Amino acid sequence: MRIFAPIGPGKGMIALMIALIGGATLWAATARQPASASKRPQRIVSLNLCADQLLVALADRDQIAGLTHNAADRQMSAVAAVTKGLPILDGSAEQILATNPDLVIGMPARRNPAIAILKAQHYPAVDLKSADSYADIVASIRTVAQAIGHADRGEAMIARMDRELAALPRAPKPKVAAYYQRRGYMTGTGTLVDDLMTRAGLRNLAADLGKPAIAQVSLEEMVAARPDYLIVESATDRITDQGTEMLHHPVLRDIARISLPQAWTVCGGPAYVQAARALSQAVSAR
Repeated sequence: MRIFAPIGPGKGMIALMIALIGGATLWAATARQPASASKRPQRIVSLNLCADQLLVALADRDQIAGLTHNAADRQMSAVAAVTKGLPILDGSAEQILATNPDLVIGMPARRNPAIAILKAQHYPAVDLKSADSYADIVASIRTVAQAIGHADRGEAMIARMDRELAALPRAPKPKVAAYYQRRGYMTGTGTLVDDLMTRAGLRNLAADLGKPAIAQVSLEEMVAARPDYLIVESATDRITDQGTEMLHHPVLRDIARISLPQAWTVCGGPAYVQAARALSQAVSAR
């Protein structure tokens, strides 16, 4: 669901880019057939944060030859707590080549110079599509699970997620919410966050205002719109800079607030259930 750029902007902007664009298309053909136990890839490398999370959730640990450095970042990654002992790569072509991967999943930013080197190697690769809805997440889980030889784990994970999501409460009456981020960015429709809002029985303020997938909304405009809820990243619960200070302006004080960890929404993966549960329960409780 979001693009991971190993070199460039800070975490906040990386998350913003990932939320908008999603997983990128890989240069090689998508792995389509499930791998048998004897033919399972044994040196799998992930090239972006979204691929990290699916790989950690579905693969045997000894199948993983490399994750991105963001995989171990607790603010960015929903699997950070279980990455200890797994190989973390710096994103350089040389380090990836040294693993001699037999499967590559995901793709970093297109402008990364490492791409030109890796492309020439013609590694078996998975095309990890953008995940902007729960249906997209299910498709991604199936794609990765089949490619790494654990299709059964993928189906079991999907069944478990389906059950948990079906049991979640929904808002008794439609409420309006805005996913408001540092520096006044608001997430619009057609995004994973929008899908989460709909599941919880919320209507995205961005749709009411006719805003695109991402837009800056001033404090004055937000106050005038008066949504029932502001959904914010939990990392912004404290003021750390001017970007987060804006979210704590007194004019927003009377709008109910729901905090979600960025790691649950930065990519479409198993953490979707955690985000949906927290959002649904918070809305129902009010």
